[in-house]
Amino acid sequence: MQVLDGKRILSCQKSDIVIKLDYCSCDDYNTPVENHILESTFPLSFREDDAKILGEKIRTRQSIVMVGIKRVGISSFLRFFLTHPDIKQTYIKDTKKHIFISVDLNDMVEIELFPFWVLMLKRIVDVVERIDLDEKAKKEVRLLFLDCIQTQDLFLTIDSVRKILIILCDAQYLPTLFLLRFDRMQNAVTPELFANLQGLLQAMHNRISFIFTSVRELESLAPQVFRKATVSAYIETMYIKPCKHEDVTILLDAHCRRLALKITPLLEKALVEYVDGYSQYLQFALVFMNENRNFISDKKALFDLLVQDERVVLQSEEIWESLTESEKGILLRIGKKDEILEQEKKAATYLWDSGILDKKNTIFSPLFAFYLTEKNKENQRKGNKIEYTKKEYLLLNLLEQHEDEVCERELIIEMVWPEVEGLGVSDWAIDRLVARVRSKLKKQKSKVRIVTVKTRGYKLIKS
Repeated sequence: MQVLDGKRILSCQKSDIVIKLDYCSCDDYNTPVENHILESTFPLSFREDDAKILGEKIRTRQSIVMVGIKRVGISSFLRFFLTHPDIKQTYIKDTKKHIFISVDLNDMVEIELFPFWVLMLKRIVDVVERIDLDEKAKKEVRLLFLDCIQTQDLFLTIDSVRKILIILCDAQYLPTLFLLRFDRMQNAVTPELFANLQGLLQAMHNRISFIFTSVRELESLAPQVFRKATVSAYIETMYIKPCKHEDVTILLDAHCRRLALKITPLLEKALVEYVDGYSQYLQFALVFMNENRNFISDKKALFDLLVQDERVVLQSEEIWESLTESEKGILLRIGKKDEILEQEKKAATYLWDSGILDKKNTIFSPLFAFYLTEKNKENQRKGNKIEYTKKEYLLLNLLEQHEDEVCERELIIEMVWPEVEGLGVSDWAIDRLVARVRSKLKKQKSKVRIVTVKTRGYKLIKS
């Protein structure tokens, strides 16, 4: 047993795989509601339509995959749904013993099958320890978990998950397992994994359900594994679009209280319009406004400053890079007011299903629309002098100061994104920033290059 940052950490090894699982994670949605979970204080009207659908799916024991644009706010919605004290009676509407088990795949160090099942097992055990289950059953669960950790056997781990879920169901509990950020498994998912998940559903006789979250539908995520006809028999797709303006106002009020930030009604209305339901734009915009309280005079000034802010630009780029080439082509043409044929729409339905475009082909946010306009101008700017943006320079400077040393991802976030460290910075954002610096170093024919150190970070070395 090790101790890390004041938490008890269980570490086990299987060949070169290291799994670290904390016993008391503050991010676990099954812990009692604490003040640090901002969404637990939201009014029950927050994303009401989505909450009604999700509640009904859970009540009827259906499994779904919640699909949405990268960082559109699915995590925020689920923190609300899983921690608000009145959710079950409002949206599930039965007296059965529903329990929510949150398995956040961001907690995995190695994206492989064994860590996936160990993490799921650990999160189930966490919940068992907190519910009103008789001590004999809890002891059996502990022994199953201990056997898995000692043997480090994949089959035994999967079977222990099955046995513990049976124990819960036999005690009249109805478990719902939330597999958050399931798209992280894209390169590790196998037919066996899907078969094992199906097997759990069948073994429990529909008493459990799975809620996946992903940027794409399962059949798009791994078509070689998730066949559409097979998946649809077990799992429905639920699209989470950018939230309504009234929901943005709830988010806005909550974050303003947290930041002790006051915004005039005029700027508040403008901000709601600009972010247009996209959670990450809102968070970055509020951080920006907090930093520049004295420089934002009116609606136009706010927009002009936001579209130039590198955090907002990088977030737009993250959305852009998550799209297919045909989807990108349609967006650029819509940006130029070109007509889109119905057959073209059929090849890119994700744009409409996810809410990037509405029924009138309007792009969901003026901030993203501006980004697309700039993409259409990119070719005209080719050949200009290579310049580094502020964050590119901060990253390069950090790597230069630690030449031939590994710069851990945590250090990069601390030095490059100090203003949003508490909000979190995605792995994609870090990797994309590194890719941009690499590209510019190559264009400059630099004598140094950036190398990736797997699971840790990056370092600068001489070519």
